[in-house]
Amino acid sequence: MMAGIEFAYPSMLYLLILIPVLIILEFTYFKKKIIAIPFPDTSYFNKTPVTWRKRFNWLPKFIRMITLACIIIGLARPRSASSGSNVTSEGISIVLALDVSGSMMAEDLRPNRIEAAKKVAQEFIKGRGNDLIGLVVFSGESFTQCPITSDHSVLLNMMDGLKSGMLSDGTAIGEGLATAVTRIKDSPTKSKVIILLTDGENNVGSVSPETAGEIAQAFGIRVYTIGVGRNGTAPFPFQTPFGIQYQNVEVRIDEPVLKKISATTDGKYFRATDNKKLDAIYKEIDKLEKTKVEVTEFRRYTEEFMPFAIASVILLALEFLLRLTVFRRIPS
Repeated sequence: MMAGIEFAYPSMLYLLILIPVLIILEFTYFKKKIIAIPFPDTSYFNKTPVTWRKRFNWLPKFIRMITLACIIIGLARPRSASSGSNVTSEGISIVLALDVSGSMMAEDLRPNRIEAAKKVAQEFIKGRGNDLIGLVVFSGESFTQCPITSDHSVLLNMMDGLKSGMLSDGTAIGEGLATAVTRIKDSPTKSKVIILLTDGENNVGSVSPETAGEIAQAFGIRVYTIGVGRNGTAPFPFQTPFGIQYQNVEVRIDEPVLKKISATTDGKYFRATDNKKLDAIYKEIDKLEKTKVEVTEFRRYTEEFMPFAIASVILLALEFLLRLTVFRRIPS
């Protein structure tokens, strides 16, 4: 009965110590005050049978103690509490701008750059349940693979189909970033982020990366840029009449431009030279761009003193009735 019960005035429960004190007084001090009738010989009373009234003459006093306990517990105001919380979350809009040019087939990341980038990005998406996320791909031109959406299963399926060569070759970083800005600028969320991943230098397109970065800044969009590829050269597969042949190709990433874009938009530039570093980069971005969650806790109380109040009234009436009838004393 008392499970989940708390008391509004728990200090009142200290009064329960009165009950054992009264019991001790009842069997010591008050017992001596009983009025006795003197008899010259009491042997006659030893032969009288012990009636049930005499056996249970303690019952009214016991009921009185239970009544007192109920009154004290009722005064302490027992109540049951139910708690809960309202959780409101403010998601972030994110667009992944992914380079799918031919150079993304280089195998300095395993199994190659584009597959490594897809795998890490998919894990990133799975951990952003409250966010709106979209996907833009670019090489010699840019294309919106998936508008920003909360349906991440659709986004993940579309990312599975990405491959190098799906667009004309080249590296149009400026156009890829500009397309991402177009897709995210009207998003309803306060925070807007673009994660741009590339392994090369801007060599085609009508929009320069610097201009696209300034446009992003104007719309309050933060841009994180990632340069993919190890330092020096990387093995690149070439199709020949004799099958796939590998040749080491120089890794050329325009880091100054990528750094400038991130600095302009209050973002950050990262360099991923292997799979572990690429995974660590996305985890860091995940920490930097946390979804805002507000939790409001509340407690509701239900008063539980009424059963004790009713019990005390019933027990008090029962004791009074027993003393007037069954356990009536003469003189009273």
